[in-house]
Amino acid sequence: MVKRVSMWLESVSTGWITLLACVIFILFISLVLPSQPSQTDEYSTGAMTPDLSFYYSADDLYRSAESYGEAGRQEYVHSRFTFDLIWPLVYTFFLAIVISWLIPRGFAAGSIWHFANLLPLAGMLMDYMENISTSIVIYRYPESTPVVDTLAAVFTMLKWITLSLSFLALGIGLLAAVWQWISRRSAKKEQ
Repeated sequence: MVKRVSMWLESVSTGWITLLACVIFILFISLVLPSQPSQTDEYSTGAMTPDLSFYYSADDLYRSAESYGEAGRQEYVHSRFTFDLIWPLVYTFFLAIVISWLIPRGFAAGSIWHFANLLPLAGMLMDYMENISTSIVIYRYPESTPVVDTLAAVFTMLKWITLSLSFLALGIGLLAAVWQWISRRSAKKEQ
């Protein structure tokens, strides 16, 4: 199943689809993403924002929920089910497609690197799990939500780890593809 998903991603990652993924990503981070921090600042009032932290405790999450106030908590949950539904799709589309396009150009068939295109999918899953768990905790505040409050931090850490590895894989894929391209050109000149 995992191999099939990875191979399918490679098969749909044509030059035009890769270009489209890049354009959508650039437009989103240029036009949509800049407005998010100001909206977050309105309700967070300087408190920790779970999605932007690498690590936080359940107590930190409850302190944030308290500092947001009622209106801020509602806005937080609303944002998780509007903006934060779209953003993971955008970055996952970009990362999965670009990695899927680069890796075959830089690494031999059968290389473990061909599975790097699955990292963004894991990152997206962790992002959605983070959004669901933090929203439950913040929505239910001042009631506590044991287990979910702890899992939220785990999902956040796993999200950042998998996304960091995704961008690392993208960089390595780019370097390997450029290296292979240079090597092929040099070989042709020598013939």
